[in-house]
Amino acid sequence: MKLLSLLTLSAMAATPVFAQETRQLDAHEHGVAQLDIAMDGQQIAMELHAPGADIVGFEYAAESADDRAAVDNAVAALARPLDLFVLPDAAGCSVVQAAAGLESEDDHDGEAEEHDEHAKDDHKDDHDDHEEQAGHTEFHAEYLLTCTDPDAATDITFAFFDAFPNALEVEVQLISDTGAKSFEVERDTPTLDLRGMF
Repeated sequence: MKLLSLLTLSAMAATPVFAQETRQLDAHEHGVAQLDIAMDGQQIAMELHAPGADIVGFEYAAESADDRAAVDNAVAALARPLDLFVLPDAAGCSVVQAAAGLESEDDHDGEAEEHDEHAKDDHKDDHDDHEEQAGHTEFHAEYLLTCTDPDAATDITFAFFDAFPNALEVEVQLISDTGAKSFEVERDTPTLDLRGMF
């Protein structure tokens, strides 16, 4: 999966719609998850980022047994991509690999230190605001699917919204042989039309 991820990320970085500044945990918007999808032949690679508050209802590090159970349940649910992002049965899609986990600001201390040095000169006020927002967590998942008939993958139904009631929107970045596109999938209209994307 690492090789495919590197190839996917390289392709995304080379495409203008994906050329964005590196994501920081404090930059996420509550209620809004981000899903990157790369389609290549019979394979679909997906990468999901979602604020902790959207998935488990809190963003602090899990402290109680209930908090830890909520995180464990969320990670287990996020590790089943075809339950969250439902493709038509006719496409014959199956999971090759799936990994999910929880990241916190502590996981990015090196990035924060580098940011701190830069922030001293140009962005002191922004840095002070950042320190007041400590405690952000974000769920991250990576999936690799294979489909026996990718042309039949005409849409994705986002059961993700049913699984995570605090999630309101998923910003989707999609790249395929036909190019790159971005979409916003909202709770009220939880289906993404994929026709013409292969």
